[in-house]
Amino acid sequence: FAGSLCAPFVASAHEVYVLTPSEVATAVQTPAFSHWQVVLQNMDQFLLWGGIAFILIMLVFFASLWRMFERVLVPIFVRLKPYAPVVSRITIGLSLLAAAYYDALFGPELPLSIFGNAAILVQGALVVSGLLLLANRYTRVAAAIMLAVFAVETYFFGTYMLTYTAYVGELVGLLFLMRNELSQYKFALLRICFGVGLIYSSLYAKILHNNLALQVASLPLAGHEHGLAYYFGFEPHFLVLGAAIVEILFGLFFVLGLEIRFTWLFLLFWLSLSLMYFGEVVWPHIVLIGIPLALLCHGYDKFSLEAYMLKRRGRAMW
Repeated sequence: FAGSLCAPFVASAHEVYVLTPSEVATAVQTPAFSHWQVVLQNMDQFLLWGGIAFILIMLVFFASLWRMFERVLVPIFVRLKPYAPVVSRITIGLSLLAAAYYDALFGPELPLSIFGNAAILVQGALVVSGLLLLANRYTRVAAAIMLAVFAVETYFFGTYMLTYTAYVGELVGLLFLMRNELSQYKFALLRICFGVGLIYSSLYAKILHNNLALQVASLPLAGHEHGLAYYFGFEPHFLVLGAAIVEILFGLFFVLGLEIRFTWLFLLFWLSLSLMYFGEVVWPHIVLIGIPLALLCHGYDKFSLEAYMLKRRGRAMW
């Protein structure tokens, strides 16, 4: 168990998709730079962009409470809600099939070879479980199989598997919370698990081992003359700090259940930019797109902060 906790230091978060293994190893072994020093050295920009972000969040929040906005969009969201379980189930099913095809589990940094001679069995379990989820047959069996696989993977990679807690949220929901009276708990769990995965990924690659993100931000990649920071007009360390704050905010909004739909739109925008600029493999991002889409269809569960605030104001929980 103690050894498994060290596994995150030999794995890496999503930055591994664009860095070579040697670059990843170097970045993980290099001491993290101080974000506090970055703030002090870029205080003017930090205050400026922090203020802009705060104003934008407030505008979005008040727009969501606008009566005209509510009259126009609520009927659409009500019609979308029944599709939420279908979207989340299909998302996980497609992700499992893609994982089997690419010979990895959840992400390319987690190769099936870790299972040794049993790798072919795990690959078969991914295919069978993915097909069952897509066909909506024996979903509890498929969920139980994949939760067992996830548990074994956690033994090897320890706390790093928090990166993929969105899978746990959906699989636990399929296994235990399929009844109508329990469905409200399913989407609360899925929302929280997805947010935790976003927060941990950011903490891992942009706080604890922030040289991973720094290399991504500063090194020119294939097909580009300059690094990402150059195109944004920021100093690389400051860009890493900003990205960390944005991703943690995204995660907190999902965990708290606050502006879920608008957060999904912002998340989709940044994911699209990342995929286009870096030319990353698409399949690990299926979950990052599909699960928030399911949450967008479902809307706010009764345990979310937004639902509580709407209820206090006598508004509908859309």
